[in-house]
Amino acid sequence: MSKKKLWLRAAASAAVLTLALTGCGGSDEGDGATTTDKGGSASQEQDKGQGEEQPEEEKGGGELAAGEKATSEFDEDGTKVTYEIAAQKVDVGTAEDTKKLVSDPKKAAGLVPAVAHVEFTVKDGGPVADYPDAGREIEVYADGQRGTILIGASDDAPGCEKSTDVKDWKAGESHVFCDTYMVPEGAKELTVQWAADRDADPFIWTFENS
Repeated sequence: MSKKKLWLRAAASAAVLTLALTGCGGSDEGDGATTTDKGGSASQEQDKGQGEEQPEEEKGGGELAAGEKATSEFDEDGTKVTYEIAAQKVDVGTAEDTKKLVSDPKKAAGLVPAVAHVEFTVKDGGPVADYPDAGREIEVYADGQRGTILIGASDDAPGCEKSTDVKDWKAGESHVFCDTYMVPEGAKELTVQWAADRDADPFIWTFENS
């Protein structure tokens, strides 16, 4: 469970974005996302992970279809909340988008932005007063490798909401949070992963990059 990092929110307003070159398995968090209508959109991989379905209420994660809901408890700065979580889609940008998004495109050669859209619904508990942290746990993997988070990416992309705008989040209400990761151009399979903490097994939604 991460602490709130207001410095990261401030960084999101920077005109030139900074690429955090942490590579796979790094330890960093994002608060925003950006997307473009120039790139493609990853589509659901059919019948992936349907053979072994785990009960939603168990602590462990599991593989789910695009848009399928998982249920997990989460600690929102001392407030216990049960969320329903569903990765809806991944918008994939182009090499031209990368040039516009990063301060040094040479460091991002061969990478393109991938924006994960994840819907969170408060099922029980709360209300969450403000600055929800659940969206900070979103990660994107490409062909099994964790992408590189784009620190300072805009979180006002179409269909995405800012966590800073969410106040008094009550049961039954939903919000869509996004995170942007840089992934290899031409990656065939993208997965969106989310876990309540670093010790928990993640829920995994698999998409094909069309």
